[in-house]
Amino acid sequence: MAVLFAYFSVVLIWATTPLAIQWSSDSLSFIAAAVARMSIALAIALFVHALLRKSLSTYWQHRHIYFAASIGIFPNMPVVYWGVQFIPSGLVAVIFAMSPFVTGLMTLWLLKQNPFTLRKMVALVLALAGLVVIFYHQLQFNIRSVYGIASILLSCVLFSFSSVWVKKLTQQEAVSLDAFHQASGALLFSLPGLVLSWWLMDGAVPQQVSVKSGASVIYLSIMGSLVGAALFFYILQRMSASAVSLITLMTPVLAIVIGKTLADEVLSSQTLIGVAIVLFALLLYLPWSIRAALASLNAWLLRKLTEPPAEEGGTSAQQELQKIKEYVIRFK
Repeated sequence: MAVLFAYFSVVLIWATTPLAIQWSSDSLSFIAAAVARMSIALAIALFVHALLRKSLSTYWQHRHIYFAASIGIFPNMPVVYWGVQFIPSGLVAVIFAMSPFVTGLMTLWLLKQNPFTLRKMVALVLALAGLVVIFYHQLQFNIRSVYGIASILLSCVLFSFSSVWVKKLTQQEAVSLDAFHQASGALLFSLPGLVLSWWLMDGAVPQQVSVKSGASVIYLSIMGSLVGAALFFYILQRMSASAVSLITLMTPVLAIVIGKTLADEVLSSQTLIGVAIVLFALLLYLPWSIRAALASLNAWLLRKLTEPPAEEGGTSAQQELQKIKEYVIRFK
């Protein structure tokens, strides 16, 4: 149950992040919102370090890895915060779903490993076609939306480059860093660049912060930057890669629904066609199949059903469990 809760929590956090980023700029400049989020997240991380009496010397010892990880925050986050001003939050999530394709290209470039099979090449071409459909309609609809699409695509490149570079460095140095230390180190190394960018682009301390901006910044600091990452690595260790990869498919759809419900965002029929093409391409690209997913689900259910009941002496409850087990076997 804990794994399922963590799984759907990650889906919800990732789906609400684009809209929360938009809302954080309600009374703040985009760069001020980004700096505030990362500063609060870093303060919380350092507070946890102090409570656990952990030394910060390890961050300097593995500075190359943390610097590589920091690229996923700076310059990545200012690019994202700037881009979400021009396009709906649901579209942000859809475009960012292109990350697995970009990660594949980065793996080919940095790790010299070719992850592309024939099926994945077809999926990549389909994804690019869907992106062209989205881009073409948005260009006709609003020229400013092109800035948003281009910035989120750039964010995909920066995020994927950072992730693959971290993987390359950890393999070279033969070290294993947990999610909390990796997130904390990335925040620590990215903060100087974020603060310098804020000073050059804005430099003004906001006199008044709206409730929408304040609540969004705090939500993103805690849930987006810390809890979400920790939960993701938690489920990654306990679930199959096929099940985890479904998050990438579920997040854009849920983000579109949330944007429509909470912010009254509307995507045109042409844009939705492009979205459908991208999601189908992602479905084709990810390493899973419906049959394998059903088999995994059945196996998980059978394991749960064969566990002893919580209350001892429950003969009738055990019989009911046996009936359910037989039903699941027949369904399979």
